[in-house]
Amino acid sequence: MAKRATTSTAAKAPARAPRGRAGDQPPPERVRPVHHEGPVLFGQDAAASTLVAAMRSGHMHHAWILSGPAGVGKCTAAIECARLLLDPEATDDDVAAFRAPRESRVAELIDVSAHPDLHVIAKERAEESSIREVRERKQTNIPLDLLRELMLGGTVSDGKNFESPVWKGAYLGHHKVFVVDEADLLDQYGQNALLKTLEEPPPGTYIFLVTTQEERLLPTIRSRCQRAVFRALDAESMARWYDRHAVPMDERAWLSAFSEGSPGMAQLAHAQGLRAWSEELMPRFDGLDTGRFDAALADRLGELVGEFAEKVVKENPKASKESANRLGTRCALLIIASRLRTQMTAAAQRGDAALLAIAAHRVGLLARLESEIRANVNMKHAFANLVAQWTAGSAA
Repeated sequence: MAKRATTSTAAKAPARAPRGRAGDQPPPERVRPVHHEGPVLFGQDAAASTLVAAMRSGHMHHAWILSGPAGVGKCTAAIECARLLLDPEATDDDVAAFRAPRESRVAELIDVSAHPDLHVIAKERAEESSIREVRERKQTNIPLDLLRELMLGGTVSDGKNFESPVWKGAYLGHHKVFVVDEADLLDQYGQNALLKTLEEPPPGTYIFLVTTQEERLLPTIRSRCQRAVFRALDAESMARWYDRHAVPMDERAWLSAFSEGSPGMAQLAHAQGLRAWSEELMPRFDGLDTGRFDAALADRLGELVGEFAEKVVKENPKASKESANRLGTRCALLIIASRLRTQMTAAAQRGDAALLAIAAHRVGLLARLESEIRANVNMKHAFANLVAQWTAGSAA
């Protein structure tokens, strides 16, 4: 890494202006985010150490898989790597601290999504695609045409031909970084198309595949990448995250039980008011535990998930209703699972083997329901079966 420059690079013109932009100035309507002091990541010392050691070695591998639970900092880490790799003002001390400069010209461009050598590929990028078919489809995966447009180049389904951003030189003359968020949403065609680039990319090009389901990536993809593994945050790390984001003290215990060490899920629950779901649903599950069948509970679960999905789609009309339903279902299951964890802890402390067995059975019911939703089983039917099986287990 270069030594920190003594004068700001903000006044320096880039070697070449980004294609499709007027000079290197970010659009005036974009507002830079507020940056907090202190660490970028919470509770991910092992993953951060792996990435730091690679960058400081001078021989950083060109392709990485960042894997782990949803919402624990994988994409944040990928973008921080990009900041460090792209910024000539970043020092070795910055790399060691895993925190890039925030006042440099490179930082300003990244903050407003205007850096020409940082390419983030995600399913949501379909909305701004120049390919009509890609723009009009629901955002359920990362289609091959979008991957060609934003990264690989080549001819797409409507006959357009794109030059490859991977094989172009760096606009600002330093490095290029590609971040593929939710890389497990690449289908087999997209993953196969990516193989050649992963095998032998041009010098100074770094690729980060961010995923919660590494097993869905082809073995040939995995064999070409180094790994940084992310974990759920411990209680101390979550407390530091709450402090950073000024989460009210009276919300923290419930959010911790719900999120299972995922700041992203805690943020989602806080923003969507999911504690109200818990306050409504938990008394009804108390009733199920006594063997009383609640005929309306399955319908109510479906309504809550449906309302959640409608809100997601209203905020982003191109969002997939199917994906939104899956996320809403996962939120409902996390609420129920947090209750089960409490029950299992209490049963273990009392040595109540019978209650532990019942709780373990119910954990299996939740896992089966989530699998059914992924397999497109009717959501109302899946919830009805859950309620029926839950009650039957209580009666037994």
